[in-house]
Amino acid sequence: MLSGRSPSARVCAMSPVLSKLESGPLPQKLLARYLLLLRLYPVLTKAVSSALLSALGSLLSQIIEKSRKKKGPSKSFDLGEPLRFATYGFLFTGPLSHYFYLYLDLLFPPDVPFSTVKRLLLDRVIVAPAFLLLFFYVMNLLEGKDTTAFTKRINSSYWPALKMNWKMWTPIQFVNVKYVPVQFRVLFGNLVALFWFAYLASVKK
Repeated sequence: MLSGRSPSARVCAMSPVLSKLESGPLPQKLLARYLLLLRLYPVLTKAVSSALLSALGSLLSQIIEKSRKKKGPSKSFDLGEPLRFATYGFLFTGPLSHYFYLYLDLLFPPDVPFSTVKRLLLDRVIVAPAFLLLFFYVMNLLEGKDTTAFTKRINSSYWPALKMNWKMWTPIQFVNVKYVPVQFRVLFGNLVALFWFAYLASVKK
């Protein structure tokens, strides 16, 4: 019986794959640990991974910007920006994406005709524009700016960012909603979003 064991032991006992990964080299052990946390604490695990990758995307944007301005005066890293991106990833990207993908599978099960097309249309036409608007709004709040600054940023940056979102994310989301298991969709999206947030950080400036 498994009732007297800890949650981690119960999950490992139920999964031969996890047990095999735990006994492998360090990368496999890290993967096993992530899979374990994903089973035990799915929302929190996705929130933390979203926060980390969002912050890395912001740092990547600053590194790219510094490399482009080598001839000019050196500009120090803005450590506040990765923190804001991490906050957004932890509070919004991870949790909202978790429930969105669960809802997507309930709304359009795989056996429904054209389910992939319907999932993709919902994501691209409704969710993507709303999510991008939320990003700009939350960042404006975290930066302590007023509604005038928010309106100015939306007028200058929202439409170019949305067009880039449609170009970049449409094929990625097709693969995500059609082929990636639901528990890994947020991670898959976050890995791509590392570069997407680097783009947003540059647009936001």
